[in-house]
Amino acid sequence: MMDLFIDAARLMIFPTVMAFAASSDFFTMTISNRISFILVGGFVALAVGTGMPFREMLDHAGAGGLVLAVTFTFFLCGWVGGGDAKLAAATALWLGWAHLLDYLLYASILGGVLTVGLIEFRKFSLPSLLTGKDWAERLHKPGGGVPYGIALAVAALVVYPSTIWMQALHQ
Repeated sequence: MMDLFIDAARLMIFPTVMAFAASSDFFTMTISNRISFILVGGFVALAVGTGMPFREMLDHAGAGGLVLAVTFTFFLCGWVGGGDAKLAAATALWLGWAHLLDYLLYASILGGVLTVGLIEFRKFSLPSLLTGKDWAERLHKPGGGVPYGIALAVAALVVYPSTIWMQALHQ
């Protein structure tokens, strides 16, 4: 019974929270602290529940800590939002060193595509179908922000199937 619960957690926690983070950033341009707390708590619960060695947990924490330090610096420079910084760090905690580079590469590429897409979207008049929709007007605003959490979440979901969490399902 416990194995079933752990397998369900592997399949549900990370992907569900990532999808929620992306949609939240898309519609509100914010990523709640609760999202990062749920990711950290979910990681700890799953790591303990699967018997992950303490040393490996520390390695994952190191990856998350490094990403938090770098992205917090980016936040202080005004390059990313605080929610993006915390989401990237919590994601790195789940992925660990083994998948961190892939994640950062995908997030950079997807973030670039998202940014260019928004720049192009903002060159045209907002379609009448979207007029009056706060989220659409916020995305369309010239010089407005980029909901980078979308790129972070999609990159995480691209990498997640190759992690220890999902590979364990195939054993």
